[in-house]
Amino acid sequence: MHRFILFSVLVQALVQAVPLIFHKETTKYGIDDPDPRSKDIIDLSFYGNSLLGKPDQELTGALVGNFSADTDDVNPEELGSYLEGDMLVPETAITMKNGLITQTSRWPGGVVPYRIRGTFNALELAVIQDAIDEYHRRTCIRFVPHKGERDYISIINDSSGCWSAVGRVGGQQKINLQTPGCLGRPGTVLHELMHALGFLHEQSRKERDDYVAIQYMNIRWRALRNFRKVDNTEAFGVPYDYGSVMHYSKRAFSFNGQPTIVAKVSWA
Repeated sequence: MHRFILFSVLVQALVQAVPLIFHKETTKYGIDDPDPRSKDIIDLSFYGNSLLGKPDQELTGALVGNFSADTDDVNPEELGSYLEGDMLVPETAITMKNGLITQTSRWPGGVVPYRIRGTFNALELAVIQDAIDEYHRRTCIRFVPHKGERDYISIINDSSGCWSAVGRVGGQQKINLQTPGCLGRPGTVLHELMHALGFLHEQSRKERDDYVAIQYMNIRWRALRNFRKVDNTEAFGVPYDYGSVMHYSKRAFSFNGQPTIVAKVSWA
């Protein structure tokens, strides 16, 4: 499903792609305390150690390097060898977490410091900026230039595909947007930023089987884990969204070109 995203879709996607588990905890330090225990905690224990890994230049980098936004019928973030294609906590970040890899946090006040460290050209920088501007126009999220904050995102373009951690993991956390593959469609930048904000994939929602039928016979066997659903999710009363920027394409991880996801109601 090609995602030349209509601006109105982002508004819905920010609400509708919410297969997350939150445990609200408060401490004496108050809402602005940098201690993540005082924030809404995102419980990722369902994924366990499978979130951890190393950026993959040999396989993923090669696939994304050959990606064509004009002719390919999948999305570049679905080409990765990572969990669900693009969810990754690099192993070098384990020391920051002191071994705690099953929880992340929301960004305090919806403010996300960021730095662009990759070697992007002017057109690629414009795509990234347009995505950030779209968040600012349509949501309360604010991406602000990094000014020494401990926790921030660093946008790079290593030859390892499109990937991000989920939520605020602590310290410098990278979002990788391999060029040019990850910047051929504006939805990819929005997608990876949403992971960093704490969103999972739409088809991970616990009620997904009411809306889509997963065609396991067409999925590459190594990618079967990417189609697990989370048993306990919270959508805040917002219905399942086929058009969400966080939804897999119809043929994501297909080994034979046949659909891996078939809509039961409709397909946007």
